[in-house]
Amino acid sequence: MEIFEELKERGLIAQVTDEEEIKNLINGGGARFYIGFDPTADSLHVGHFMALCLMKRLQLAGNKPVVLLGGGTGYIGDPSGRTDLRSMLTPETIRHNCECFKKQMERFIEFGEDKAIIANNADWLLNLNYVELLREVGACFTVNNMLRAECYKQRMEKGLSFLEFNYMIMQAYDFWHLSEKYGCNMQFGGDDQWSNMLAGTELIRKKSGRNAFAMTINLLLNSEGKKMGKTASGAVWLDENKTSVYDFYQYWRNVDDADVMKCIKMLTFIPLEQIKKMEKWSTERVNEKKEILALELTKLVHGEEKALKAQAMARAAFGGGGELPEKSVKTENPTIINVLVTAGICASNGEARRIIQQGGVSLNDGKVNDINAEVKDGDVVHKGKKVHFRIKLV
Repeated sequence: MEIFEELKERGLIAQVTDEEEIKNLINGGGARFYIGFDPTADSLHVGHFMALCLMKRLQLAGNKPVVLLGGGTGYIGDPSGRTDLRSMLTPETIRHNCECFKKQMERFIEFGEDKAIIANNADWLLNLNYVELLREVGACFTVNNMLRAECYKQRMEKGLSFLEFNYMIMQAYDFWHLSEKYGCNMQFGGDDQWSNMLAGTELIRKKSGRNAFAMTINLLLNSEGKKMGKTASGAVWLDENKTSVYDFYQYWRNVDDADVMKCIKMLTFIPLEQIKKMEKWSTERVNEKKEILALELTKLVHGEEKALKAQAMARAAFGGGGELPEKSVKTENPTIINVLVTAGICASNGEARRIIQQGGVSLNDGKVNDINAEVKDGDVVHKGKKVHFRIKLV
């Protein structure tokens, strides 16, 4: 099966501009494509993970990735999918976050001569002359068309800042610049980026007379309709100092039954022939599928050794015996509520209190009834049927 057809079979493709031309480019290894990553934090999260896996698939098929770090657009902030203005980051924070992204991306993408390119749009956006930009780029856009974009529509009621209104133009300029400098002919992104990406293809056509292409990938959702990578205690990060290897493994081990095969198709590199066989397994084997998913993705991000260790910890937690994962908790008041919140198991005191009162928390072998119950060093905390860990007070 050719790579474009495989992407469709795995459910990754949402929208394309010119399917036949895109298919021929990708299948022939002729796509020099880019995906942008705005450095809004000092770690990539699993929301970026799908894009990185897509880049890896396409690179293995002979196509050339251009990784674009948003050191310039990070000054503005993408309004797509947002109901409020993003926090303004300092230049120092943006530079630091870009460096963190680079290190993590090297685990997935092969950089080097005639391989993948890494670029930072701060190199051209921060030096732009405003009047020159208005004349050269602004003239190619109409406000009427921009306001029809979904990324702007959803913000009009609450207010869309002029700062954010410029984001589409900046992203379009990125595509044009990468097209001119690196011969970039295609842009990929999440399906919430469609309007911004079309603006880029149109700018290239008007300014250069060349065709450029855009393709969006389906954003992976869980059955509750939330974006991939969100938990009660926040985002799931690729940096093990922010999300432990065990917690990363457990995030995928605990996906909803209805989502497990979708995740296996879209994120793992398991051959489709093998996946089709797994789809025929009985419903009683759903936990086996989840273990496969969790192990494969943890190996991709953290390596095989750490992934196998996380799997052993999970099996010990579910089956009894063996080594349980350990959570370091720094608190002067080690009550069960404080421990649950400080360890990142619950997002707030209110959530912890509610779960305790509903009988969802056990300490060692007994159910917790007192919200002020003391937790000692070495105690084992159980939250529901899926979260088990040993406490290390520091």
